Amino acid sequence: MSRVFVIPDVHLKPWMFDKATELISKGSYDRIVMLGDLVDDWNQEKNLDLYRDTFEAVYKFIERFPDLLYCFGNHDVSYKFQAIQSGYSFYARDTVVEGVDNIVKKLPEGNSAYIHRIDNCLFSHAGLTESFVRRYFGACGHLEIDEMIYQINRFDQDSLWDDDSPVWARPQGGDMRLYPIGMMQVVGHTPVITPELKELYGSKLLSVDNFSTTYMGKPIGDQKFIWVDTEEEVCFELL
Repeated sequence: MSRVFVIPDVHLKPWMFDKATELISKGSYDRIVMLGDLVDDWNQEKNLDLYRDTFEAVYKFIERFPDLLYCFGNHDVSYKFQAIQSGYSFYARDTVVEGVDNIVKKLPEGNSAYIHRIDNCLFSHAGLTESFVRRYFGACGHLEIDEMIYQINRFDQDSLWDDDSPVWARPQGGDMRLYPIGMMQVVGHTPVITPELKELYGSKLLSVDNFSTTYMGKPIGDQKFIWVDTEEEVCFELL
């Protein structure tokens, strides 16, 4: 059994890493996965100290857990791509580009990617969808999933800045099929009240963006961490 501790969308909440460290110290986990969107939040565009504090918290966390896996989120890569979106801070651009580059350098090669696979589970910021796979790989199934992931992790902005990509997809509504059928996917990106596991067209989708806030700064979700059993494809909530 692989016990995977999941860190969902952070959005400038450095305190999440202190809480995660506390919880991890009380359990036993095989891997740790961050689902991305470390930066940007409502009305924080000029708060450069908060951007810096968040990256410093991540660096400290990596020092303690140097083999963790990091999934790029749309907010993380938007600065490298210079792609303007909600929450984008012109003031923090250099800080974010440097911060994300530092994370990649501090982690082992391959630990920073758009998609990671552990056992029968895929981890990404937003999810791997069938429509995305069909557009870039043709008829589904002609490539092994690991080779497909390898190639996607080398895609550039032109391929990734689409509504059904691993950094932008929102399959929770049921209008997007996941790929491949039969694999569990663990994603953030779409705010939920509590971590939500559902069946979609023969695949399991676990949505865990439960730390995000409203425009007024009020928490949308219960702000509880979870861990995933990647062999049994179930999740467990941590207080």
